[in-house]
Amino acid sequence: MARVLGDYERHLVAERDLTPHTVRAYTADVAGLLEHASRLGLTDVADLDLRSLRSWLAKQQTTGRSRTTLARRATAARVFTAWLLRTGRASTDAGASLGSPKAHRTLPPVLRADEAADLVRAAAELADDGSPAGLRDVAMIELLYATGIRVGELVGLDLDDVDRDRNVVRVLGKGRKERTVPFGRPAARALDFWVKQGRPRLLVDGSGPALFLGVRGRRIDQRAVRTLVHRRIADVPGAPDIGPHGLRHTAATHLLEGGADLRSVQEILGHASLATTQLYTHVTTDRLRRAYQQAHPRA
Repeated sequence: MARVLGDYERHLVAERDLTPHTVRAYTADVAGLLEHASRLGLTDVADLDLRSLRSWLAKQQTTGRSRTTLARRATAARVFTAWLLRTGRASTDAGASLGSPKAHRTLPPVLRADEAADLVRAAAELADDGSPAGLRDVAMIELLYATGIRVGELVGLDLDDVDRDRNVVRVLGKGRKERTVPFGRPAARALDFWVKQGRPRLLVDGSGPALFLGVRGRRIDQRAVRTLVHRRIADVPGAPDIGPHGLRHTAATHLLEGGADLRSVQEILGHASLATTQLYTHVTTDRLRRAYQQAHPRA
């Protein structure tokens, strides 16, 4: 089983080209499944059946795993058993009929439009000293809010990923899928200040083509961006404490509230499924309902 797990990990990396984070998650889930199968007395992956898969999920449920975790691990099991059949390691796909609990899909709080403006304003005020880090921080916050890109996508940007002639940025998202996302004039101005006045002052020999640099001149990491967003949010009175992913949700919500259609928002965010984008309609509907209840005399 250990040898098969190693082969499966190589398949995820070399053939499916998944991100390191996704590979770790899938292999950890499958390793847990195979460990459970061993305790049941199974010695070969070909012996996996629907009963053993259900037993594995049931065991985790008794230990308090969330519905979201159980749903993800059921998916990992189905992907693994399908690979076993496809590669001749099993004669049947044991996971084909494996169900999973419907995951709770909730969205974190989002900023109001005025709070988002205050966030950018707070970052800009701190950048008045002209420090390269300040100019960088404004550019990152503007770009996160303008585009709704993920924090991993932001830190992975290179200089030539930004097209200032068309005001679009080329993003490499989940599953190595590339998409082009537009941004507005405020983000464009912030990027120009950073690239022309801030970035050259942080450059070192090993900076490479990275768009955003840390104080030591290397590509900035995700943790630094998360820390920055939380700190600047704290400067906005009454705003919920959100991170970069909260800015992504904020951008999507404001796009829909401004009249953008679901398909366009799906493409901007890089969602594989329209159902994921539709979650944001609940946020906008809730806001409309609250406004109606507060304003209409017969609400």
